[in-house]
Amino acid sequence: MSIGIRAAIGLNRVAGKVIYNRLRLVSFISPIILLLVWAWVTHLQLISPQLLASPLQILDSFQELVASGDLQEHLLKSLSRLVFGYSIGAFAGLLFGILMALSKNVEDYFHPLFQAVRQVPIIALIPIFILLLGIDEIFKIAIVINAAFLAVALASYEATKGVPKPYFEVAQAYQLPTLTVYRKLVIPAILPPVLTGLRIAFARSWTILVASELLVADSGIGQMMQMGRDMFRLDIVLVGVVLTGAIGFTIDRLFKWGEANLIPWRVA
Repeated sequence: MSIGIRAAIGLNRVAGKVIYNRLRLVSFISPIILLLVWAWVTHLQLISPQLLASPLQILDSFQELVASGDLQEHLLKSLSRLVFGYSIGAFAGLLFGILMALSKNVEDYFHPLFQAVRQVPIIALIPIFILLLGIDEIFKIAIVINAAFLAVALASYEATKGVPKPYFEVAQAYQLPTLTVYRKLVIPAILPPVLTGLRIAFARSWTILVASELLVADSGIGQMMQMGRDMFRLDIVLVGVVLTGAIGFTIDRLFKWGEANLIPWRVA
């Protein structure tokens, strides 16, 4: 390799690092700018304090909720529903998507119905779920299962369909056991898009859970926000909004970190 080529590669790496550092800096600056603008707007009362609480008021309300233990109780309830429902929905969706892609009979029977149900907004299904399951705990978990199942099933189906057919022909020629085909061929091939599907499914599950708690629940982050609205405590509502966004962002970063470690050749 010539000196010129090496120098060009080195310059490209330096430029890449500079751009990456700038992007990271912007990602830290933008929330700070938002907070400053928010504080400025509330300080000048450009928007009524009854409609928009200041960042300091929200911080005080957050501390108040933590001191009373209400925030921990609501948060624990929401996260337990999310983890339980998401685990069931994601696992079932993964198996169903792979099976539908590999079995012509399963695809013929279920693919049209699956595609039709997938187009229906999940929020529109809430009244049906309430009629069938009531408003007890099973309703919130079922909503999360549904959201996770549809997203993961679609991702695993499309990913498995995208595996080149020669791979399966070679496996059949060598008479590889079915378990080996799945472990050594199918799963590594579909891992990148499936992980993306799992990430998207989690975001949808978290969003729809909070929405369902806003409508019918006796506990959870959504119910805490609804309670704040009923009491005209917009500061409590905004605590829930900020907390919902922060939790979603944090877990999304964890998924990205998992992708970077499980698929090191893919930029996360």
